Amino acid sequence: MTTNDAIRGGVGLRSERGPILLAVMVANSLVALDSTIIATAVPAVVKDLGGFSQFPWLFSIYLLAQAVSVPIYGRLSDVVGRKPIMLVGIGLFLVGSVLAGFAWSMPALIVFRVIQGLGAGAVLPMSMTITADIYSLKERAKVQGYLASVWGISSVVGPTLGGVFSDYLTWRWIFFVNVPLSLIAAFILIRNFRESVTRSEQKIDYPGAILLTVGTTLLILGLLEGGQSWAWNSVWSIGIFVAAAVLIIAFVLVEQRVKQPILPLWVFKRRVLVASSITSVAVGAIVLGLTSYVPTFSQEVLGASAVLAGFALAVLTIGWPIAAAQAGRLYLRFGFRTTSLIGSAIVVVGTLLMLTLGAHSQIWEVALFSVIIGFGMGWTAVPTLIAAQTSVGWSERGVVTGSNMFARSMGSAIGVAVFGAIVNASTGTSGNATPSPVQLTAAMHLVFITIAALAVVMLVAVAFMPAHRPDAAPATPGEDAATDAESVGTGTSPVTVAVDF
Repeated sequence: MTTNDAIRGGVGLRSERGPILLAVMVANSLVALDSTIIATAVPAVVKDLGGFSQFPWLFSIYLLAQAVSVPIYGRLSDVVGRKPIMLVGIGLFLVGSVLAGFAWSMPALIVFRVIQGLGAGAVLPMSMTITADIYSLKERAKVQGYLASVWGISSVVGPTLGGVFSDYLTWRWIFFVNVPLSLIAAFILIRNFRESVTRSEQKIDYPGAILLTVGTTLLILGLLEGGQSWAWNSVWSIGIFVAAAVLIIAFVLVEQRVKQPILPLWVFKRRVLVASSITSVAVGAIVLGLTSYVPTFSQEVLGASAVLAGFALAVLTIGWPIAAAQAGRLYLRFGFRTTSLIGSAIVVVGTLLMLTLGAHSQIWEVALFSVIIGFGMGWTAVPTLIAAQTSVGWSERGVVTGSNMFARSMGSAIGVAVFGAIVNASTGTSGNATPSPVQLTAAMHLVFITIAALAVVMLVAVAFMPAHRPDAAPATPGEDAATDAESVGTGTSPVTVAVDF
């Protein structure tokens, strides 16, 4: 039974697609848990392997590998299908996890984190793309809410598991726990998701892929490590950014000449896609800023315990999926732009409220403002992504989703650089010196100002989205076509897909 036939039949549809959604959620839990579980285990890892000065690379190298691979996976999925790319991602994450669990030194662990990051780079965009393929426009917001809930649960479960493994077993289990999850996700996908892809003559743009990978690697590396591993005005920093610029310019020139580019330049010309990508950049930076500095502010300035500080941040990821699950009702009634404007306006309100926080604030205020921002994000990030996916057909949906996820990763990388520079400049501390509560309060206020400014940028980007009534769009997966004059796809697609159950 094809996807379209199943949807028209109606009866039993949830149970037929349920296993695929379950597999996608389990695969997402791999990435979501990994982003939180390792933080609490760092002391144990350093004690066992040494290399304290190198441990930040466990995070930055993973983010780097994930970010640079996302757009390539997105394009490849439009050529060979979603299932092979998703299974490659799960497989890489599994191999990387097993190797990381047996790591004998910090450099070895860093290398194995690269493999994990390459796996995560496939899992995230494929999860979003698969659900867009098999669920109707009306259903997608609720499904995205389910996927977002995985991150909310992981934000609570991850740090707890990391602490338990480190204290009572061994830190190596923070990686070994991924093995059963990977096998379950892969088994369910192989058993239930049968994809039939009819291909025309498709050629992989290898020169474009290499230039994009190396260029963005250098750019993100410069953003992540600038001001940390080397000074911003050092020869290393300037050289990396110059090399990145040269390679990215060369990439653009190549993409203008090849027939089947790895990242089509029309992604940067259609208004709905540009607005969605700018929104994703802002979302990535805002979330990075909040997750990095709200716990620090809560503990070091307000004197809250680690548990309460974690709770104050966790409500951000709790509000997000709740709002995301309800976003469908809003955008089906009012449209994508109106729904996203409401959401981004709520984010602006929440970030402005953050500016009222000070040394005498209460932890419940931090939690309240975080949940407000979370609700706003649910009504912003999901509708803008779905608007972008809906504006193209199947053969372009992978690259559109991948570019959107890449934009969010870039936002996170930019956020690391900007917020780190703000805090370092404001506190005036260096080395292992610990800033005083007064210094931290001033630094956090500047961070919150920057986050509020980013929220305003997001609001403006959303306002430039073209007006689009989703009730005019096809309601059936696989039939979505561009309905806005500025975002019309190719019309005919060389790639067709049928999902059998």
